[in-house]
Amino acid sequence: MEAYKTVKKGKVYTGEITEKKSRFIGSLVFTENEAEALDFLDSVRKQHFKARHNCSAYIIGNMSGIPDKEHSSDDGEPQGTAGKPMLAVLKGEGLKNVMLVVTRYFGGVLLGTGGLVRAYTDASKEAIKAAELQEIRPFISVDFSFDYAKEGAVRRFLENYTVSSFETAYSDRVSFSMAVDREEIEAFKKGLTSVLSGLSGFNEGTEVMLPADIS
Repeated sequence: MEAYKTVKKGKVYTGEITEKKSRFIGSLVFTENEAEALDFLDSVRKQHFKARHNCSAYIIGNMSGIPDKEHSSDDGEPQGTAGKPMLAVLKGEGLKNVMLVVTRYFGGVLLGTGGLVRAYTDASKEAIKAAELQEIRPFISVDFSFDYAKEGAVRRFLENYTVSSFETAYSDRVSFSMAVDREEIEAFKKGLTSVLSGLSGFNEGTEVMLPADIS
């Protein structure tokens, strides 16, 4: 699994252009699967039920190692003038696990093939400009335990690494569970060995895809 870009969850990012009296409204969201993508398309259609077209494109993949899946729809526009240009914008930006819908309110003036491609491309770019982007990267889950006297040193050590999903448990020893950036895992193990004078009780688990900016 390799790193990729996506948008942050929980928000709809929108951008709008006007071309010869037609309004083009781009709406972009994070989606983990096709069902979520299609649910979002339905919600946009309901919101913009008076619009002439709701064209769409999505790319889903790199979650749990599944292959990328992509799809686009012109929704009644001339073939190749809407969905494919929108999909090309997503690919050009390196985005995955996103659903993009561009809604068109027809303004009464025909744009022609080239004009439609430009309009759907520009509306897509405006939605991406409004988005909060993040990188999803491969992490390795690890857990380890150590004596209480070492906790301060271990916490200072962790400040030098990209870690996520951090959890702490206290019993007769301190136990830390976390995910470490895959690119840092070998240096992490070497450094932790030095801090703890060994890696007794250290367990390295599976690879998971997580936002790199979570700490």
